[in-house]
Amino acid sequence: MALSPLDPSSYSRPELAVVKHVELSLDVDFENKQLSGLALLTVNAIEDINELILDSSDLKIEAIELEDGTALKYKLEEPLANYGSKLIITFNNIIGAGKQVKLRIKYKTSPSATALQWLEPKQTSGKKYPYMFSQCQPIHARSIMPCQDSPAVKFTYTAEVSAPENFSVLMSAIRDGSNNTKTTFRQPVPIPSYLLAIAVGVLESRELGPRSHVWAEKEEIERSAWEFADTEKYLQAAEALCGPYQWTQYDLLVLPPSFPYGGMENPCLTFVTPTLLAGDRSQADVIVHEIMHSWTGNLVTNRNFEHFWLNEGFTVFLERKVGASLISDKDEARKSRDFNSLLGLQELTETIKDDLGVKNPLTQLVVNLSNVHPDDAFSTVPYEKGSLFLRVLEDSLGGPAVFDDFMRSYLNKFQKKSIDTDQFKSFLFEYFKDSADLTKALNDVDWATWLHKPGMPPVIPEYDTSMTKAVKNVLLKINSSDAESLDYNDVRTFSPQQLINLLQHLIDQDALPLDKLRALGEAYRVSTSKNTEITYRWLRMCIRSRDETKLNDSFAFVNQQGRMKYVRPIYRDLYAWEDVRERTIENFLRNEPYMMHVSAYTVRKDLHLNV
Repeated sequence: MALSPLDPSSYSRPELAVVKHVELSLDVDFENKQLSGLALLTVNAIEDINELILDSSDLKIEAIELEDGTALKYKLEEPLANYGSKLIITFNNIIGAGKQVKLRIKYKTSPSATALQWLEPKQTSGKKYPYMFSQCQPIHARSIMPCQDSPAVKFTYTAEVSAPENFSVLMSAIRDGSNNTKTTFRQPVPIPSYLLAIAVGVLESRELGPRSHVWAEKEEIERSAWEFADTEKYLQAAEALCGPYQWTQYDLLVLPPSFPYGGMENPCLTFVTPTLLAGDRSQADVIVHEIMHSWTGNLVTNRNFEHFWLNEGFTVFLERKVGASLISDKDEARKSRDFNSLLGLQELTETIKDDLGVKNPLTQLVVNLSNVHPDDAFSTVPYEKGSLFLRVLEDSLGGPAVFDDFMRSYLNKFQKKSIDTDQFKSFLFEYFKDSADLTKALNDVDWATWLHKPGMPPVIPEYDTSMTKAVKNVLLKINSSDAESLDYNDVRTFSPQQLINLLQHLIDQDALPLDKLRALGEAYRVSTSKNTEITYRWLRMCIRSRDETKLNDSFAFVNQQGRMKYVRPIYRDLYAWEDVRERTIENFLRNEPYMMHVSAYTVRKDLHLNV
């Protein structure tokens, strides 16, 4: 694979020529499960060039020409599995350094485009109309359009999309207007290709605030509007910490259950899973997380996915600061921030010690993706280990009063740019260079271990544990008492997060005997919970205790929604139960056609099937 020196996951060579703007004109064809149309690319030559290299995956290229209609020669090289093909476009004359050229590509997507999921009516809430949505992160935009599919490249775009009448078209851009079958969009802030997004369905919307709407099928719209009613409050809290919101609108789209993530931070239009509709606003942290990406990830972007922690670690770090800022009592806010960090540490510990292994190079903050697909590297590590590292830096530099000012300077310095870890580190040292004490504190950090060595973090902050004490007392009771002594009063005052913390502790220890497991499920009311975070952990406990009566519930849970955070651990737990391994694989294979590519691809690996 001929790689870009800037990105081991891309064929493109943006150091030679870079795409600065894209004009899309697309038709949505539900019958053939295709997007077809034109992409007009504005390209700036950095050096003298006679060709342009783009990423392409399973696209049917019909013609390539200059804006004036002059035909250009092109070649699609043999595809490499999961990376697609190198598209080489040859110019008739040398394009000089500093010059600009526009070229038009006519193409169609494949029905099996890895970035798109085409849903049959039966897969939607309404059961009447088809639905389509995209997921381009990390490197699937190349299956929607020929592009420089690397976060090192940022471009503005406009789009005109034709879809059947009565269907709403939404994109990661400002929606300018819609009449009958055509909808137009513009994205004036440069974005990387992985933030290109499109969704088409029969949808309704409700206003959440002066710059926000929520979109969903009509069956979900009212509870979606209630669940996310505080969106404007979260935006204002984020602006207080990070500076003005630069994307004009902030809409939410509640997708069908097969969406593989909790949320996806597409600019102007965050995609979210319906598993957030808990009815108690207890999963608002996911919305805060996606809002924070408006600064960390969308404005300041990792140069490639080896530095993914710059997107996700920073976002988790800021998410918890903003979440705490919404609590008026400062002492309670500090406790809440630390408690959520402890929940994250639980997930990180399981990922590193049980799932990946402490010596796995993918547990490094900065990973090597040469011959490793970014989908294979995805885990909680960049999120939680990255956030924890920033917390250690904050603590060592004098706390939030000092570090918050640095963060604002960092966001201002690198906005609209794509950077790597060395640039972050250099700016951090530069920012604090006038303080000998803080420079010494930075020099005392074990940078090599934090960034480039696998395993658990070398330092764990001294978190406030007051909110976990009640949890640990109940855990002690569960482990030392008989089943009959468990009572709802044990957990009556627990928040949903404390109950989640308790269940995660129980997952991390030896499986409970069946009688105690069932007594706990009934007494603590977790077996009937509507909160998917609780249900997910409860089912994992049942699988680990080999409760065969919960097998159908477990299969139903992974079949009814595709959120990888839930689906992958449950499938791994089921696979470890040898007596049901064959049934587990059969269930996956039956359901695989209804899963989005990234979910099916990763679960196949979890189940040790060929990919």
